[in-house]
Amino acid sequence: MPDAKKAVILVSGGLDSTTVLAMAQQLGYACYTLSFDYGQRHRAELIAAERVSAGMSVVEHKVVHLNLDSIGGSALTDTDIAVPEEETEGIPVTYVPARNTVFLSIALGWAEVLHASTIFIGVNAVDYSGYPDCRPEFISAFENLANLATRAGVEGQPLSIQTPLMEMGKGEIIQRGIELGVDYSLTVSCYQANEAGLACGRCDSCRLRRQGFIDAGVKDPTRYV
Repeated sequence: MPDAKKAVILVSGGLDSTTVLAMAQQLGYACYTLSFDYGQRHRAELIAAERVSAGMSVVEHKVVHLNLDSIGGSALTDTDIAVPEEETEGIPVTYVPARNTVFLSIALGWAEVLHASTIFIGVNAVDYSGYPDCRPEFISAFENLANLATRAGVEGQPLSIQTPLMEMGKGEIIQRGIELGVDYSLTVSCYQANEAGLACGRCDSCRLRRQGFIDAGVKDPTRYV
């Protein structure tokens, strides 16, 4: 039977997922954090994810290795595609095809192994970049799939996908994190941070993050190039 107080938390090392981790801990979950080395160009986030997990004393932090760069199709996995530094229309080139579907599938597998009943992911439908796999409709569909495809679901112990940031603006997210004691200096959100974790200050992720701190009325601890 799944343990209602165990949860798998998808942690990228960024602002949103770190806030979600703090929220899950505040709810009393024993948190197991999961990150992915998927061939992304901004590998400083993996160091940040490890730093966040250690600093927030999770039960276990796991890194799964994938090669999404072998199929490319995104500025985050193909160095021949430039990361845009201006706002664009439609789904941007920083969208990684099927990324959240893949990540949630692996999180689902680990949750089954751990007998955990809940997966947390920091997707957001307010301050986001137009990614189709960040919408509530996607999360609802994946949760349905999860309970059709797992032993726990078939045996009447449903798994839940929790998205506590879904309807929150970036400023609200930061305010909530500050209330929970999150140290945002541990996080990296930039799409093209350098090896030292310094943010470019120009990509879409940097712009959203910076505006979030302005909206929250909180000093931005981000280290920029």
